[in-house]
Amino acid sequence: MTDDEPKRSTTPGPLHNTGFRWFFLGRVVSLAGSSMAPVALAFAVLDATHSAGALGLILAARSVPMLLFLLVGGVVADRFSRRTVLLVSNSGAALSQGLAATLFISGNFHLGAIVALEFVNGTLTAFTSPALRGIVPQLVDADQRQRANSLLGSSKNLVSIVGPSVAGGVVVAFGGGWAMGIDAVSYLIAAFCLAKVRMPEQVTKSSQAFFRELRDGWTAFRSMTWVCVVVLAFAATNCIYVGVWSVLGPTIASTSVGAVFWGVVLSARAAGMLVATAAMYRVKRARSLSAGLLCYATGALPMIVLGLHGNAALLTGVAFVAGVGLGIMAITWETSLQDHVPNKMLSRIAAYDDLVSYAAIPIGQLSVAPLAGAFGETQAMVVGGMMFALIATVPIFSRAVRHPQGPVSTSVELR
Repeated sequence: MTDDEPKRSTTPGPLHNTGFRWFFLGRVVSLAGSSMAPVALAFAVLDATHSAGALGLILAARSVPMLLFLLVGGVVADRFSRRTVLLVSNSGAALSQGLAATLFISGNFHLGAIVALEFVNGTLTAFTSPALRGIVPQLVDADQRQRANSLLGSSKNLVSIVGPSVAGGVVVAFGGGWAMGIDAVSYLIAAFCLAKVRMPEQVTKSSQAFFRELRDGWTAFRSMTWVCVVVLAFAATNCIYVGVWSVLGPTIASTSVGAVFWGVVLSARAAGMLVATAAMYRVKRARSLSAGLLCYATGALPMIVLGLHGNAALLTGVAFVAGVGLGIMAITWETSLQDHVPNKMLSRIAAYDDLVSYAAIPIGQLSVAPLAGAFGETQAMVVGGMMFALIATVPIFSRAVRHPQGPVSTSVELR
């Protein structure tokens, strides 16, 4: 190598950090089990009840507390040790899923008991998510955050591709109850791995009341215009995507590309996300939210192509591109939050991010059918894609998005 040639960085990756290595291992195992849970639960309930209504009730029992307690989880994860919060939540999830699996395997299914157990699981998830998003900066240095997020994102995308198929095989061979049992064991292993993590704790031991800390989180969230603008864009695009793509997509695809190719299209999108998150480990540290949002806007392409009855090959290609764009934005967004939000309130900001981003999804799910009935399915799909692209790129025109900063210190007391 000559003196003029660029030197490769010899900085060790995040997996050289023992604490992050244990955390990463536990997270992968937990994700593997969780990726199997939806398939396992669905077939276990249907085998026991033969009722879609019962399944819907159980799924709602899990999703509702996730939203109700998300902000509480953010405050708790900022106020106490995130490692401890994750240890307790994973241990609790292992117990509740293990009890549910036992009921299914033993043939003692009871709807009320399963609803209660899934309510517990949803509540625990509300505490898990904010703690997970706040713990990475405590484990790795600033220059390793993107690589750490890349590893976590890649593992999540990989198991989301493999997990459901494995769950289907376990369900066919042994039954849904045993697949849920595997999920319970995965939580237990994750708790063991977290117990091995050693890191400086962020315990604040704040004397502030709970609602004061919640309000401080909201004040910080509001003071960062770039966060508000992007999160509102996420809320609108999630509403469009879930409503138009997830609800109308299979209907249109059944008459255009067919059910088999629809599965290929969804797999292509997932593969694109996996490729992008893996590539972000190697590329130069991404600091531009504007570039991430432009990549995110490619999510409009599959909707437009499907609405215009494009052929299967073209639809598969643009679905892959959209997956790449989403993967890049996911890592860019997570790293930007970790870079600019004080770690003492990162979990609260993450909780507000999740709550606002996902709150509009039911609106999209409920409103898309009447809109499609009034204007036509393909028209709704094309217009939805165009709106997705527009909303995803509008934040770029905000100076705050182009130059993100932390919360306004004069209005938020960081304790």
